[in-house]
Amino acid sequence: MNKSNIFDLIPATLKDELFEELISKESLKIERIISRGHTTPEHEWYDQRSNEWVILLQGEAVLSFLNENDVRLKAGDYINIPAHKKHKVSWTKPDEDTIWLAVHY
Repeated sequence: MNKSNIFDLIPATLKDELFEELISKESLKIERIISRGHTTPEHEWYDQRSNEWVILLQGEAVLSFLNENDVRLKAGDYINIPAHKKHKVSWTKPDEDTIWLAVHY
């Protein structure tokens, strides 16, 4: 058994948002995402084939949904995003790590 810590091994510099797959099995994927001022490009939208449950462990972020209101998240907040619900990250704190735990199912 190997023990890990979700807050360890965070790079000092991040050119791009960091996606790290922690577990992947059949129809389940769990990943750690680290943002530091990163956002989804302006005219791009995530349109995923699976549902995504995501919790913000640290930092702050704003998720935008196509034709809906933005959702502001702070540490401890979580949201379930249904498959094919177009969304994007429109803001994360630029001076602090925003750490997400995403469960795709």
